[in-house]
Amino acid sequence: MDHVAIMKKSWGLTGKILSGEKTIESRWYKSKHRPWSRIKPGDKIYFKDSGGPVYIRTEVSRIIQAEDLTPAKVGKILKTYGRRDGIEPKDTKLFFERFKRSKYCLLMFLKNPERINPFRIDKSGFGAMSAWITVGDIKTVKK
Repeated sequence: MDHVAIMKKSWGLTGKILSGEKTIESRWYKSKHRPWSRIKPGDKIYFKDSGGPVYIRTEVSRIIQAEDLTPAKVGKILKTYGRRDGIEPKDTKLFFERFKRSKYCLLMFLKNPERINPFRIDKSGFGAMSAWITVGDIKTVKK
């Protein structure tokens, strides 16, 4: 299965994937959303910054799904995995404030990050504001 993760450019996390500083991609939700229970080890994740082309490909090595979160559990996840998620220690409090009301967290452990030839995608049918797209084959959404 292939997935496209659309990242907030202002957070500057895609560069950290390529440099190896970010080895986990996290998704935080108040209710279950893609790719919850739809991603597994061996799947590919393609990354792009919002408004830009896809230019990074990684493979998933491991998944952790956490549910019934409380602010204390969110804090523990950030403390344990935040650095590998690309969050600088000085920014942990900021990310805690963003995620403290989340009920679900999905941690996807990344391996073999590589820069690929950039390409655009067609998000038709996925919703203009989708931050995650799950497809059988990336070629089906490639422009």
